[in-house]
Amino acid sequence: MFAVFASGGKQHRVTEGEVIRLELLSEEPGAEVVFDQVMLVADGDQVAVGAPFVEGGKVTGEVLSEGRGKKVHILKFKRRKDYLKRQGHRQWYTEVKITGISK
Repeated sequence: MFAVFASGGKQHRVTEGEVIRLELLSEEPGAEVVFDQVMLVADGDQVAVGAPFVEGGKVTGEVLSEGRGKKVHILKFKRRKDYLKRQGHRQWYTEVKITGISK
């Protein structure tokens, strides 16, 4: 059984027991979080597709931790113009373990 849901402007395909990294959520580690913007739920041959969301569809999960991802280096450079700009960015994330999927 798997589901596709929206969180943080992105869509995620998940199964039960899977640990995923989402955009930073306001929940504390150890808290339960419910995602109700479920777009698809598939259980074998039975597939429920929403327009845009599945009626009564829910994905529940447990917040494991929060953190920051690897640094992404940004480099802007123009040759022969004495121009070089360096910048770095680390994106915040929340790690969530999927505990349940329902239609």
